[in-house]
Amino acid sequence: MPDTTMTSSGASLNFQDVSEFTAAISPRDMVIENIQSKILDVPTTRLHKLSNTRLRHQSYVMVSVTLKNGITGYGEASTLGGPRWAEESVESIKAAIDIYLAPVIRGEIASGFEKCALLMGAAATRNYSARAAIEAALYDAVGKTLSMPASALLGGAVRQTIPVIWALASGDADQEIEEAKLKLERRQMRDFKIKFGFLSPQDDIARLRKIVDALPDTTRFVVDVNQGWSEATAIQYLPALAELNVALIEQPLPASQVEALARVASRIDIPVLIDEGAFTLEEIRRAGVSGAGSVLSLKLVKSGGLMELKRAAGVASSCGMQLYGGCLLESGIGVSAHMAVYSTLPALEWGTEHFGPLILQNDLVSSGIVYENFEIKCPTGPGLGVTIAQDVVREYTRKGQ
Repeated sequence: MPDTTMTSSGASLNFQDVSEFTAAISPRDMVIENIQSKILDVPTTRLHKLSNTRLRHQSYVMVSVTLKNGITGYGEASTLGGPRWAEESVESIKAAIDIYLAPVIRGEIASGFEKCALLMGAAATRNYSARAAIEAALYDAVGKTLSMPASALLGGAVRQTIPVIWALASGDADQEIEEAKLKLERRQMRDFKIKFGFLSPQDDIARLRKIVDALPDTTRFVVDVNQGWSEATAIQYLPALAELNVALIEQPLPASQVEALARVASRIDIPVLIDEGAFTLEEIRRAGVSGAGSVLSLKLVKSGGLMELKRAAGVASSCGMQLYGGCLLESGIGVSAHMAVYSTLPALEWGTEHFGPLILQNDLVSSGIVYENFEIKCPTGPGLGVTIAQDVVREYTRKGQ
């Protein structure tokens, strides 16, 4: 009996068919011919606060990579209110792509992911968002060319759905309770992240207590301080979070204070989720070995590419850390790139918080992202598995580019 595989449409192919299909695709057809970028500013449905900024819209750099065969792949870079969360802003991301990154990979074979990553890394130090956006577009274009999902190019999916967490970040407890109850009613999310750091610790804890009392006992809560506390403040107030059965505390101290964070982590029973404190593989290893975090937030904006994100997960796991699928309010484009990676990881103990499309007034994709039964479905179509909403893209593209 011949070996068989399935096409993206569900049709059965035998091994001979697949050989003929792949033989018909020449590497020359996947030469990168054109790379374009544009900035988009998309309104959000409500105010979103962090310890150092507040957002009424989310900005992105959308990247398109067109191959010699005419197929175009899409990627996305996301920031939070400019160069506050990290060094990059959408303006600097676009400049890095147009001036430094696109020229060094134009003419390369798109499926040469490692070579393209090396070329981009040599052309621009850090600039992780910019590099990740291009690499996502490469995976999208190659996957479409081969009629297979990007996850197949990353080792293959081991899960089809991932539990998803919603962030409550308006600062208004009554509004947040209503918002959370609506997510529960719609069976979209049942676990919630509470953003801290923009109120006093006492007020943040009072707000959290009100939310906890209003929601079901089975609700799991994550508290994200976004680097807003000192070591002394954390020592003083983390016991109150433990009393409220908080499941996870994210980045309570500034990213540079790894040793102080390790001391805080050793004094509390709540696992510490490290985010801004660990971008590179060496930073992840240092955090894990020092005990500064027992859970790592995975993000393309920190790793700079899909393959590197898988490496980040591997290094964290080798240090005994658990994994959390972090987000930066990505649209459906960025979400699909993360899902391509997350779906292939051997473990993703804490699920993901990729709720970005639901906080936008209009998502940048028209299909491919589905929230159902408190989980997000991993796209399975060719490439990143999403359809770009070109009319929405046109509406929100920043003028004068």
